[in-house]
Formats: sequence, C-alpha cells, structure tokens
Amino acid sequence: MYKRIVLKLSGEALAGANGNGIDDKTVGAVVKQLKEVHDMGIEIGIIVGGGNFWRGRQGTEMDRTTADHMGMLATVINALAMQDALERAGIPTRVQTALTITRLAEPYILRRALRHFEKGRVVIFAGGTGNPYFTTDTAASLRAAEIQADALLLAKNVDGIYDSDPNTNKNAVKFEELTYMDVIKNGLKAMDTTAVSMCMENNIPIVAFALNEKDSILRAVKGEKIGTIIK
Repeated sequence: MYKRIVLKLSGEALAGANGNGIDDKTVGAVVKQLKEVHDMGIEIGIIVGGGNFWRGRQGTEMDRTTADHMGMLATVINALAMQDALERAGIPTRVQTALTITRLAEPYILRRALRHFEKGRVVIFAGGTGNPYFTTDTAASLRAAEIQADALLLAKNVDGIYDSDPNTNKNAVKFEELTYMDVIKNGLKAMDTTAVSMCMENNIPIVAFALNEKDSILRAVKGEKIGTIIK
C-alpha cells in the first residue's frame, strides 16, 4: 500500500495497561509487526510521544517552555527503548533527535535520514520538533512532509476518531472517514490542528487506530479498513 510511512506511537499506548512507564509486552508486539513491515521492504520512520513519563505541566504552575522541554526528553527515553527492542529483533535502527544529544543519538539531518532509509534502516525521530508549544503530533506531520512519506499512521490507545471522548461518553460516535477540514472545523481532539493542517497542505493521509488491536499496524500498512482515515 505504501512505500514509506511515519508511525506515530503515543507514549500512553507504549505504557500498556500500566498507564505509565514502558510495557515490554506492548513494545514486543509493536516490534513483531514492524519486523514484518520492514521485511516487506517498506521504509519506516517512527515518532514517539512521551506521555507515559511526562504530560505537559501536569497540574503544576511550571513554565510552559520548561515543561515542554521535559516532554521532549521523555520522547528520547521512549525512542532509545524502541531502538533497543528493534535491534534485538534484528532490525537496524537509528535515533535522530531534534535536540542535540550526540552522546545518545544523531542530530536530525534530513539527508542522513533519507540515506538510512536507502540502507534499510528504521529511523526514530525523537525530541519532537525541538521547540516548545508544538506537540509530537505536529512533529510527526513535519517529519512525514520532510521525508515525503506516503502516509502518517497514528497509533493511539483509542480505536479511531470519535465525535467526543469515548472514555467518558458511552454514546460517542466513531468516524470511519473524515476530511482534513472535518477535523479542523469540528475541533476533533484526536490530533492537533497544526498537525492536521500540515498533512492537508502536503496531501498526506492519516490513519488513526488503536495500537492494542491485533496486527493493527500491519493492517493499516496494507490498506485494510481500520480505525479512521483522514484524507
């Protein structure tokens, strides 16, 4: 279905049922699917959130910029964990960070990332955009546009996009297909407006689905009907 994808993994999804930290079983299930995708010859970029370790100011009076920088560091922790798991499965992987942390990972350089894809490596983009006030959703859209990905796969802890929060409203209605403008005009919260706008401007389809569904990443890559598609 796609030659090159960006997979956005939410930090909360990586935490599994624990709700925080990193769940080895969940990571293992993700890696098993990514190995199959990689073996199909599809080029994979990954963006990881950091919500399993840190979410914004978390109710404190902390300065927004400081809180966002802490969130960026949380994404680096998740990226290193994913890199370790992927390489143990025999998948060559590189982590590139928007923040300069050269003792741990490469700085993000577009041409170097593209070269990694040519060599069959998975590239994990960490540190968000490197700027406060931008979410990892926006970082995923930005990287997808820069590397000219065919699709952005949004793996979350909810099985698609709803008209309201399905965790608090049992009558919430799930959408199977939306346009970019549907998401923006109706203020749907599955992805921030900046991220959706960037995908719209660059004609990048978004597929939102639940990470914990069986073979959900594989099914999304193959173009099967899953979750919600925004196009």
